[in-house]
Amino acid sequence: MMEYTKKNAKRWSIIGQRPTFGTALFELAKENKNIMAVVADVVNSAGLANMNKELPEQVINVGIAEQNMMGIAAGLSSEGYTVFTATFAPFQAMRCLEQIRVNQGYMGHKVVMVGLAGGVAYGELGFTHCTIEDVALLRAIPNVAVVTPADSMEVVKIVEAAAEYPGSVYIRLMDKTGIPMVYEEDYEFAIGKAVPVIPEGDIAIIANGPQVYHAMKAAKRYKEEHGRDIAVYDFHTVKPLDEELLSRLVGQVKAIITVEEHSVIGGLGSAVAEFYADKPQHPPVYRMGFWDEYPHGASHETLLNKYGLDEAGIFNEIVNIAESVH
Repeated sequence: MMEYTKKNAKRWSIIGQRPTFGTALFELAKENKNIMAVVADVVNSAGLANMNKELPEQVINVGIAEQNMMGIAAGLSSEGYTVFTATFAPFQAMRCLEQIRVNQGYMGHKVVMVGLAGGVAYGELGFTHCTIEDVALLRAIPNVAVVTPADSMEVVKIVEAAAEYPGSVYIRLMDKTGIPMVYEEDYEFAIGKAVPVIPEGDIAIIANGPQVYHAMKAAKRYKEEHGRDIAVYDFHTVKPLDEELLSRLVGQVKAIITVEEHSVIGGLGSAVAEFYADKPQHPPVYRMGFWDEYPHGASHETLLNKYGLDEAGIFNEIVNIAESVH
């Protein structure tokens, strides 16, 4: 088990989510010889160079053959191994979709699937290397949990939890190198249970991935400038959704804002709206994300700013919604 300290939180934040994932999996694999990493030519990109060097019998690099990767992973899983796969998110989620549907969804072979650089982290390369549809695709497949860490400490939490989770898990990593800290100290984590980052407020922001940090900053800014609390929840798990918390928010908040680095179709916002759809009473849900289009290629920061998914954009949305509900 890795130690959850401020020092480690800072170090993991500096190196980013992918090296942190590789470090966490390496530590688990040293303790459990049943853990296997099956990767598609991303040993270094997934932060697994040390594991590959020190535990070569627990790493299989299939090359640029992602669908074969999933077949090998399913075979190992059927023999009792705990298998992690890794490749870049568009290939993990979309090129392998038929294999995931049959092997994980239908046949129930557990595999922990890691999509690297999800969302628009590689926006400057164009949308062949971006994923704003992966959550929608994979949460529709039975027996697959879908999880997006808010920061690097949460990556470690998710890796450890996914290894013990009874079903398959898709872990959506969102950065290239370096990511701001949301969590500096240990906290309680479970797949399917949201984390209250700011627990009280008239409006609740439900976010995941890097947008949790931006939402936290926007909420604090609104508190400073307007004197009203805005709640922020880290909904790292889109499936299974934390329905208990969503039920508690009815009657507690005047509005809910969902924020995600994903299409508004089929992602976190859709999952929340679907939950409330058959409830007679619920607060209005305002979704923030990418609308039904593929943006032109641009840097990560430029795309987040253009679509209002950074601190400034979320703050402006809070202001607009607060005026309409107060």
